[in-house]
Amino acid sequence: MRRTLIMIVGLFVLLGWVSVPGVEAAQSADWLGLEQLDRGMIAIRYDVKAGVKTKLIVAKDQSQYTYVLSASKPQEVFPLQMGNGDYTVTVLEQVSGTKYQISHKAVVPLQLENDSKVFLNSIQNVNWSEGDKPIQLAKKLTRSAQSDEERVQTIYEYIIGTIRYDKSLASSKLTDYLPDINRTMTGKKGICYDYASLFASMLRSIGIPTKLVMGTSQYVDVYHAWNEVYLNGKWVTVDTTVDAGWRASKSEFQMMKDASQYSAAKYY
Repeated sequence: MRRTLIMIVGLFVLLGWVSVPGVEAAQSADWLGLEQLDRGMIAIRYDVKAGVKTKLIVAKDQSQYTYVLSASKPQEVFPLQMGNGDYTVTVLEQVSGTKYQISHKAVVPLQLENDSKVFLNSIQNVNWSEGDKPIQLAKKLTRSAQSDEERVQTIYEYIIGTIRYDKSLASSKLTDYLPDINRTMTGKKGICYDYASLFASMLRSIGIPTKLVMGTSQYVDVYHAWNEVYLNGKWVTVDTTVDAGWRASKSEFQMMKDASQYSAAKYY
């Protein structure tokens, strides 16, 4: 653990000047909520200062995930998706340019018997609630389904048949972009990130563990987002963005993709 902390601090030093406070105990605090730790989640409650970019870094061993905290959201939820063990959770505030200083830091231990539970949650970039229209629709569409396979297929068919790719959005500047499933459904369009977030949200809401995955694919020539769905005891690859395009062009395709055609960089 000491080595991990040293590596993290070393990264921050490369980015610019930092202050390094002591690591806080793994317990709920004003800024850190552990109430949902048994589901593999932490809540960050932070008053982001106007005009000050504020980041959250969640690190474990040699891996880390970086998020931007929103001034408009006093609390956001984030996953601990890198398996059981100790996570270092750090909040940083921008000093200037690429220079950040550490505001809070804590080590959080995770011990889950079933790590697929992490991928049932509503989190920052797979954000849903029971009152959202896509979630209500997911329950309606799958009401008579007899199996998880049928539930997944039903929601998949809805998305690839309804949501179209937004080329204008894809070509614009997307710094710190986050999906909004209600916006995607209302506008009936989105980029791959939106497709993957919508699919994951709808499936999670009916109890099917689903990952939002980012990385590269042989099917597209840009950084991409897709899903992995837990079916019959294993994770299967599904790409609603690619399949929506193939459906529109009347090409032949299958819902379950060859995982070897994808290279994952991040899982959410």
